[in-house]
Amino acid sequence: MIEPVKLVICDIDWTLLSRERRVLSPYSIEIFEKMHQKGIYFGLASGRPLDEVLKAYESWGLSFPCDVIISMNGGELWNHHTQEFHEFYKLKKEWIREIVEITEPLNVNPYMYYHGGLKAMKYTDEMNECAIRNQKPLIVAKDIDDFADEENGKIMIRIKASEMEEFEKYIREHSSGKYQEFKTQRTLMEFADKRISKGNALIEYCTMNHMPLEQVVAFGDTTNDNDMIKAAGWGVCVLGGSIDTMAISDDVTDLDPDHDGVAHYVEKNILNVQEYLL
Repeated sequence: MIEPVKLVICDIDWTLLSRERRVLSPYSIEIFEKMHQKGIYFGLASGRPLDEVLKAYESWGLSFPCDVIISMNGGELWNHHTQEFHEFYKLKKEWIREIVEITEPLNVNPYMYYHGGLKAMKYTDEMNECAIRNQKPLIVAKDIDDFADEENGKIMIRIKASEMEEFEKYIREHSSGKYQEFKTQRTLMEFADKRISKGNALIEYCTMNHMPLEQVVAFGDTTNDNDMIKAAGWGVCVLGGSIDTMAISDDVTDLDPDHDGVAHYVEKNILNVQEYLL
């Protein structure tokens, strides 16, 4: 990190938050408040839609609004300072149909964010629990035509962690290659337009705001964060992140998300160093 840092942007799930802790700790809040006071922007980059990210951010109780939000893995971009919202490339209806058809033999349940709700190919208790947990209505498609009735930002499929490797292999062998598929959690596979990535959205934001990428530090934990980590001037994988993400990162946090890995890294390597530079 040679340049003074202007923006710190973080993935949310399993990076800022962990499976055990779903809110920011008082220590993390303190560090991000100090970062804001020093004029460093704070951003979030998530696979969740914008409304969910905003709801999560508001629940943390920070005293300032989030400066930039990359949502839907780069399919959406919110710039607080200009109050601008941008949407990018969506899956075509025929691609959505294809994803459903090629995964049908595996007895999985494709679903998507849809007009403020969750739309699934079929009802399951797990899907219903997911909708309740996300405080969204569950919409069950009548058939494949109903499911693929309009373009959408992404399709999601839950897979047991023990079956993910086999599922990834199956998709590689059967996909037409018109779209991309990537693992965003150890049990979640997502499908999106090939041009969608958190990295492309970050580049777009920096271009719009005349901010050098060299002044951006990005934190993530798994494959859907890789492009953002590579695009940023300095990319950091949290301890316990996926092997591919650690391999392309400039650094790895000393602590995992359960122990405020990002906040400790920010304090030690950004706040303290920036104080020295000033």
